[in-house]
Amino acid sequence: MATADITVFGAGIFGLSIAWTCHQRGAKVQVIDPAGAGAGSSGGLVGALAPHVPENWNPKKAFQLDSLLMAEGFWAEVEAAGGVSSGYGRLGRLQPIADQRTLDLAYARCASAAELWQGQAIWEVRAAAEIGTWCPPSATGMVIHDTLSARIHPRRACAALVAALRAGGVEVRGDGRDEGLMVHATGYQGLRDLNARMGRNLGGGVKGQAALLAYDAGAVPQLYADGLHIIPHADGTLAIGSTSEREFTHPDEPDAQIDQVITRAVTAMPQLAEAEVLERWAGVRPRARSRAPMLGAWPERAGHFIANGGFKIGFGMAPKVAGVMADLLLDGRDQIPEGFRVSDSF
Repeated sequence: MATADITVFGAGIFGLSIAWTCHQRGAKVQVIDPAGAGAGSSGGLVGALAPHVPENWNPKKAFQLDSLLMAEGFWAEVEAAGGVSSGYGRLGRLQPIADQRTLDLAYARCASAAELWQGQAIWEVRAAAEIGTWCPPSATGMVIHDTLSARIHPRRACAALVAALRAGGVEVRGDGRDEGLMVHATGYQGLRDLNARMGRNLGGGVKGQAALLAYDAGAVPQLYADGLHIIPHADGTLAIGSTSEREFTHPDEPDAQIDQVITRAVTAMPQLAEAEVLERWAGVRPRARSRAPMLGAWPERAGHFIANGGFKIGFGMAPKVAGVMADLLLDGRDQIPEGFRVSDSF
């Protein structure tokens, strides 16, 4: 391979997406990850691409909206290039409404969504009875239905990006030389290393546990009930998650907490009771101090850049993150929003 214009360290969702977008724009790219593609939290199970509530608008919510609207085209191009499905599907989401206060808020957000989501998606309140059996119980008898949420299968999405890159002559390698501009998309371990290097807390990791069930719900909306994401995947499986654990001893080992998650999911959706549990998974997700992604030039390290910290929203943010990082790396255009820049955390 010719000398790389861009070297990406880390083959999780941010690293692979940035590599793909830079490759599409004509850059010579190499991706280096000793653990392989999707080895960290990007190799999880859930894949809920869900928006923030449409109110108190800010740069983070606007960025996420743009990315969610970009996702269908982004993943279609990836799949066409590599021939591997990502499991993407914009099928919406249902959320039960617990009380009158929440119901009043939900109705108010119908109007704000119509304005803020630019007519590209809707947020509506519907009677649970009209939905059918694929609907969690609701104390008020009403549910929120939005058409912006989408599902993706995290592992398949990473595999789709790897296949698309490979089709263009780019392989994920275990090692390689430092060449060109260097992007560090190295997950929670990268944040920990950054903390040690800079002598301050810039972020860390939050453990999450999830489960995969053999349950084919079909092309139906994802659910958010009792604090859980319930995601029917296109391959006939269903993912449930996840926990959020700040303190943990075994980062990659599931424990009794995931059994409690499964029990709560079955309480919400009794039809899951007899489904076989195919896998229990645990991993640590990178969380920047601000909870927003940390993007941009690495202060005091010329030619080095950071793309990290997509806590819980990494897959949803990835298309837009890849675009703004490619703009910065290839054209020198800084379109990273306020609060996302690496310098904001330093």
